[in-house]
Amino acid sequence: MKKKVAIIGVTGSVGQEFVVSLRDHPWFEVTQIAASERSAGKKYLDAIKDPNSGITNWQVGGNIPDYIKDMTVVSVDDLKVKDLDLVFSSIESEAAKEIEARFAKDVPVISTSSAYRYEDDVPILIPGINDEQADLLDIQKKNRNWKGFVAPLPNCTTTGLAITMKPLYEEYGAKKVLMTSMQAISGAGRAPGVSAMDVTDNIIPYIPKEEQKVRIETAKILGKLKNGKIEPANIKVSCTCTRVPVIDGHTESVFVETSEPIDPKSAKKSYEEYSKNISVAGLPSAPPDYLLVYDDPTRPQPRIEREINDGMTTTIGRLEEETLFDHGIKYMLFSHNKKMGSAKGAVLLAEMLYKKGKI
Repeated sequence: MKKKVAIIGVTGSVGQEFVVSLRDHPWFEVTQIAASERSAGKKYLDAIKDPNSGITNWQVGGNIPDYIKDMTVVSVDDLKVKDLDLVFSSIESEAAKEIEARFAKDVPVISTSSAYRYEDDVPILIPGINDEQADLLDIQKKNRNWKGFVAPLPNCTTTGLAITMKPLYEEYGAKKVLMTSMQAISGAGRAPGVSAMDVTDNIIPYIPKEEQKVRIETAKILGKLKNGKIEPANIKVSCTCTRVPVIDGHTESVFVETSEPIDPKSAKKSYEEYSKNISVAGLPSAPPDYLLVYDDPTRPQPRIEREINDGMTTTIGRLEEETLFDHGIKYMLFSHNKKMGSAKGAVLLAEMLYKKGKI
């Protein structure tokens, strides 16, 4: 029997991606959907139409399961938690703090919000990267006297960096990282989002709070769970996060200094071995290629990479030696901010936790 799930924030850009990501899912069935009072009482298809044009978001319109199109959106207060096994949350952080705790008292909550990421008993999980930290959820439940838990994903900019840093940190002792991101406009959400007049023919060189999130989250994700706490990885991260006129997908330029000798050939082999032995292989939302490394110096490119394995593969290119360091490499990466970095990555996380018996 499928687990009954709810989506909170279902009319937002990430909420809509949740609907698509859970279409025909073999383990989870969406039985309740919730959003703000503005959308409550409307049929889902009506709730996501543009109020001015009456047009449904073209990115999800054709992929909405028929039974959800006619499902009534309710307010968060009207969700029937006793009829749920799991909640997916895609609400703003300020509201998430109270709302996610309310539901976690009874059922697991998988969240794309930052509300709980930095608390000591909350792991920031990327399925396939730090699965062992999921054991901290049992401590969280005990600490808070909850039947469920809150399990957040990282910031979508952190996702690609942490995934590509994992083999480098474990095998070569990566100790310093310099990263510049070129982030898609969809990462800012649909409202208020980024003004078209601001980003067209332009680059916005600052995204509030983004760089601090990447620094803290990368160290936490790559850390180790010891004695009921996560010891952050001994790695220094400096980054510049920018917004560019790309619809979907974050590209990042990364420079890494390592403790041990490293070269592009050995790094590529490490990535390929890691991808081949990935822990989430075979899960319904897992891609056949967790990581892909290109020899072609013109890759990765957002318009091409975002179509690969439905946005769940992290791609790497321009893997080269970096002579600024005694030991180091540089590379470009692409990570889909709305797929692996958000809703579908959250579904993959739920699958990993289900397999572990946490859900």
